[in-house]
Amino acid sequence: MNIAALVSGGVDSSVCVYQLKEQGFDPTIFYIKIGMEDEHGYIDCPSEEDIEITSYIASKYGCKFEIVSLQQDYWEKVVDYTIQSVKRGLTPNPDMMCNKLIKFGSFEEKYGKDFDKLATGHYATTTEREGKIYLSTAKDKVKDQTYFLGQINYLQVSKLMFPIGNLQKAEVRRIAAKEKLPSADRKDSQGICFLGKINYNDFIRRYLGEKEGKIIELETGKIVGKHNGYWFHTIGQRRGLRLSGGPWFVVQKDIEQNIIYVSNGYDPETQYGKTINLGAFEYITENPWGDFTGLMDVNFKIRHTPEFTKGSLEKIGDIYRIRSQEKIQGIAAGQFGVIYDEKEEICIGSGVIIS
Repeated sequence: MNIAALVSGGVDSSVCVYQLKEQGFDPTIFYIKIGMEDEHGYIDCPSEEDIEITSYIASKYGCKFEIVSLQQDYWEKVVDYTIQSVKRGLTPNPDMMCNKLIKFGSFEEKYGKDFDKLATGHYATTTEREGKIYLSTAKDKVKDQTYFLGQINYLQVSKLMFPIGNLQKAEVRRIAAKEKLPSADRKDSQGICFLGKINYNDFIRRYLGEKEGKIIELETGKIVGKHNGYWFHTIGQRRGLRLSGGPWFVVQKDIEQNIIYVSNGYDPETQYGKTINLGAFEYITENPWGDFTGLMDVNFKIRHTPEFTKGSLEKIGDIYRIRSQEKIQGIAAGQFGVIYDEKEEICIGSGVIIS
């Protein structure tokens, strides 16, 4: 079997190569460069060390190694999506778009099409049932990354391999240490890769600037502070408001008036909701319910967390509505709601959260 392995230099993708070799495969290793220079300055992931480690992994296991550049694709498909979403007052998810459009999109179109399978170091698995492939959850429920894969399609999932999906993170670390891999003790990557060392607010400021606006307490209508632009804030945000007498939470945004509405206290009712509307909903493998009416019991996530939330799903025209069994904090338009089966095993599909 001809396998392409996407390796970033981190411990997970490094052990992914080890697992493939143990299973008798001889993968070709690819490192994807996505950082690039724009008119405002240089934006780059810290790729030099990553490439050095990935090159070492390829040499250690006798694999072919290629560095490929997808900077332009990433800028046009992911970075621009992020900027435009923030400008519209939404909360984007660049990681989901990167998986769908870059790793399993542009890479597949330009390089991966010549391979039978594409392997990554994601904490996820695939399940085959009656000849169909389904995206399914990882053994390590804390590290499970199926939320970030919730936007992929059937052609993508049917080609994917997740060699570490049946391992606990601690097992991955032990393998890396035993194999003396240079990534064994590397910290897990955090944040948005294309920013590199650039602060997120500094990046947004480059493109959208600043515009002073009011911070208003939702319940009383009292002006409690000022902000530099609604685009710096997201629903559910607590830090960075610079208000005394907190904690304060962002609960609403008026992008026309450039107003941020907040609520005060450790558990304000206004930061919670039980109804989540999803637009542009897409199934990964198939619709398991057909043209259903009424309510379907599901599990779901609206952000990357170990925990699932129980609820029911109904279809109202083109809208899929989640009715949660418990109150959910920080329901932010622009983020994604990802639906799972009742056993918390199969990732069924996802849609973007709309107001």
